[in-house]
Amino acid sequence: MSAMSAIPKKNLMLFSGRAHPELAEQVAKELDVTITPQSAYSFANGEIFVRFEESVRGCDAFVLQAHSAPINDAIMEQLIMVDALKRASAKRITVVMPFWGYARQDKKHRGREPISARLIADMFKTAGADRIMCVDLHTSQIQGFFDGPVDHLFALPVLAGHLKSKYDTREMAVVSPDSGRVRLAERWAETLGGTPLAFIHKTRDPRKPNEAVANRVVGEIEGRTCVVIDDMIDTGGTVAKAVEVLLRDGAKDVIIAATHGVLSGPAVERLANCGAREVIFTDTLPIAEEKRFERMTVLPIAPLVAEAIHQVFDDGSVTSLFDGNA
Repeated sequence: MSAMSAIPKKNLMLFSGRAHPELAEQVAKELDVTITPQSAYSFANGEIFVRFEESVRGCDAFVLQAHSAPINDAIMEQLIMVDALKRASAKRITVVMPFWGYARQDKKHRGREPISARLIADMFKTAGADRIMCVDLHTSQIQGFFDGPVDHLFALPVLAGHLKSKYDTREMAVVSPDSGRVRLAERWAETLGGTPLAFIHKTRDPRKPNEAVANRVVGEIEGRTCVVIDDMIDTGGTVAKAVEVLLRDGAKDVIIAATHGVLSGPAVERLANCGAREVIFTDTLPIAEEKRFERMTVLPIAPLVAEAIHQVFDDGSVTSLFDGNA
């Protein structure tokens, strides 16, 4: 066989934005690859520049970036990285964004509002992304916003595995902080071995972001260790009120488990003082040392992300990582 007709070897290359380098390092370690060196900096007016230091022609590129604060910088940097890869002839570009920025704006609540989660998908498509990989979307229909494959991974096995190893799940109840998370709570209950379900009935004013009023518990929680589950915790107001209501209504203990720790403003203070026995996150978003407290546990998401990257690269099945079964 001549050198011209030889089948080219597939080449996996991992690229990291500047928002969460620790996660990229862990994913690289799991995959046994090195992060492709690049120079990235911001100009005085905030414009971002990225240049890769190695050839990327024909590679299978995975571009990892946490959409963390300042979120617009993080998203823009990832878009620019994708554009640079497309123009440098990468064969396939997979955008790895464990937390999908703007995911809460997935529909119009009232007239004259944007659907920003769709806009994010459109921008990545325009930049040159072939595929998106993310963890625990705010709502699963966001998968349909991107015109191409979306690998939607679940952190449930990671979070539930920690609970199973530490607590007696027979005494637990899974609590959804609102009616919109009941389907997720059902999956949790199933994974923990058929625990009872409850949810907090609450009201929210669409004109006031990050504010909700917890009203009452629907379901049997008395004497049980309640696990309040959610996809993300931003300012912590909703979940702190939920803990308060559960303890008031007879819960023995309350544990909070969420995938994405956005932790804006007063979140850390609220979580530390709300009476929860443990607050569990994964590290899809960076959680700085000063935001951590004694009862907070941060579990590594890198093994799950690395396994998904490995399956995509090898044209294997990622479905086993979708179903959320521990």
